Amino acid sequence: MTIPQSVKLVEVGPRDGLQNESAAVSTADKINLIHGLIGAGVSYIEAGSFVNPRSVPQMADSDQVFAGLRSTDAITLAALTPNLKGFERAMESGIKEVAVFASASEGFSQKNINCTIAESLTRFEPLMQAARDQGVAVRGYISCVVGCPYDGMVTPQQVDLVSRALFDMGCYEVSLGDTIGVGTAGHFKRLLDHLLLRTSADKLALHCHDTYGQALANICASLEYGIATVDASVAGLGGCPYALNATGNVASEDVVYMLKGMGISTGIDLDKLIEVGQSISSLLGKPTNSHVARARSNAA
Repeated sequence: MTIPQSVKLVEVGPRDGLQNESAAVSTADKINLIHGLIGAGVSYIEAGSFVNPRSVPQMADSDQVFAGLRSTDAITLAALTPNLKGFERAMESGIKEVAVFASASEGFSQKNINCTIAESLTRFEPLMQAARDQGVAVRGYISCVVGCPYDGMVTPQQVDLVSRALFDMGCYEVSLGDTIGVGTAGHFKRLLDHLLLRTSADKLALHCHDTYGQALANICASLEYGIATVDASVAGLGGCPYALNATGNVASEDVVYMLKGMGISTGIDLDKLIEVGQSISSLLGKPTNSHVARARSNAA
């Protein structure tokens, strides 16, 4: 498999990142964050989530956030929608693409959304039908593709079963989430060796948390399999409330720096991206989790 010449970065900081930050962020600051990411050249941003606001209070204003943004053909502004009600709220905000999520681990599914994997997939059926009827693209996420905080290691076969179900429902792409960041390059090679027997690389994406410092190595290994879509979070924002000690997603700045060094295009201005990451980190009252941003700051 040839390493891709370009990679699409899916920026999840405004959703997956901020929803796991304890400090409150105003609607205006969220809109400014997203505009900053667009200004840095990011073309796909998961900008919010239409979930129960009692469960995820940071995302309670997603409708207001989307109202303050303007979608163009060149920019995709997507939202996470766990069920039909969330999907309908997203449609009221004029969103053109949504995402659904399932787990590869029964234990995580029960802790995260209080149902089995099979039940979670059944819940998506009316949403997927509505999306087909309205011509809305749906992206799928799978949590815990390598390991689970409750069930331990997860087999490639289990991930394959869930991914096939999501594709069969109509997801155009499935993002493989190492939710607690325990995966290594070896784990991802074994996972992709199995998945790519029946799924082409252009239908898969990677979503790595950096708990064990392995995210960049995992992404690099996956590039060798032709994976050309990578989820990342500016300044490494986030974590996982259902996974003890799980740190944020891999920092977008670090991914862009690595890819640039490999001669792989992203269309993103690294300096501008670092500025955006430093700005949101200052707003949250915490240092950036990006190694590149910290190194650049120390060298300045």
